[in-house]
Amino acid sequence: MMLRKVKSMIGQRSRIRLAWHHGKAFLAALRYGFPARKLTIVGITGTDGKTTTVGMVSHILQENGKCTGALTTAFFDIDGKRHFNETQKTSPSPFVIQAFLRKILKAGCTHAVLEYSSHGLVQGRTHYTWPAVSAMTNTSPEHLDYHGTMEQYRADKGILFRMLRGKGVKVLNREDGTYETYQHIPSRETITYALSGESTLHIRDVHCNPEGSTATVVDIDGTEAALSLHIPGEFNIENALCAIACAKGVGIALEKATAALQSFKGAPGRMEKLDEGQNFSVFVDFTVTPGAYQKTLSTLRSMVGPDKQILVLCGSCGDRMKEKRPLVGKVCSKLADVVIVTNEDPYTEDPEQIIDQVYAGIEESACHAEKIFDRRKAIETIFSYAKEGDAVILCAKGSDTTMWTAQGQIPWNEREIARELLRSRHE
Repeated sequence: MMLRKVKSMIGQRSRIRLAWHHGKAFLAALRYGFPARKLTIVGITGTDGKTTTVGMVSHILQENGKCTGALTTAFFDIDGKRHFNETQKTSPSPFVIQAFLRKILKAGCTHAVLEYSSHGLVQGRTHYTWPAVSAMTNTSPEHLDYHGTMEQYRADKGILFRMLRGKGVKVLNREDGTYETYQHIPSRETITYALSGESTLHIRDVHCNPEGSTATVVDIDGTEAALSLHIPGEFNIENALCAIACAKGVGIALEKATAALQSFKGAPGRMEKLDEGQNFSVFVDFTVTPGAYQKTLSTLRSMVGPDKQILVLCGSCGDRMKEKRPLVGKVCSKLADVVIVTNEDPYTEDPEQIIDQVYAGIEESACHAEKIFDRRKAIETIFSYAKEGDAVILCAKGSDTTMWTAQGQIPWNEREIARELLRSRHE
């Protein structure tokens, strides 16, 4: 209690607090023998798409015979064997990270793919991981309660590229606002990717439907390869481009990377399709930012067509980024036909106030909108509105198995609850 009180009196980015964090990172690496020195580390940061991209990179490496471990917000993976990340943190304690690296090293792994959060980079939780490849998915406003401005947020994300120490490979999104800044950070090589335009890797002939996505990947040297994903969405094509660029950075040829992704089944809770025999599509996704809602709902609209409904379950978590709440509501009402705003990880805030703040951004004339506090009831209701050929997306909880409240964590497995409710419709 006393330690918590003292910490609350010290600024989040004060030198004292950061020195404390950085000291813990050194002790963790020392305790586990600096395992990253014997591993080839691929690091991925960004606002959206990190978990899926990490899953893709590790899958490519494993399919090409490289024993690989992966650490993401959703899961830990040791050469294809996954278990849930119970911390639900992108970059957990440095002791968790270093212990994991030591564990995969003992398991015979030569490579590790890690998801890096902006908080973890600033606080040094990911110190002593020494990436050989550092990659960016994209950036949009997020965690500005901590970083203050987008400029600072992007500068903090850029720590991952400075960790290359002038060596290694940068993988940059040519179409993201970070490109001009990060391209000047020293590295041995820079690989760029873009959905279109001038870059090392780009795509053409994109086709998406509820079952998956296809495209042709074009390398700057003229090499082409067919890409086929069993997960939908143009944004997942973009994630795949980032993953293919990372694989290229560790010596995996384009054709081998795209061939490996044909068997990639997706990351848990990331545009995960639930099928219990219903006549409409249901997806669970870790969509939390306004930018992610824009991409996800636009993708669904292109898949279902103008004569079918998009139904979205949305909300916002507590204790952070209050300014994004009405923006989420606005995007949902603009792109969806039915919008249900509900409870989502309120932490210490009043959950009904959070719901009201999201709802305040909704243009009620543009959609059918409701506020339903009980998340289970909200899911049941949104399913009742779905008709044949429609698409329902349950946003924000993804693969989480708990919900954070003022009383602590309570059990909440969205995927299992949704499946149960879908099955009950047939009984």
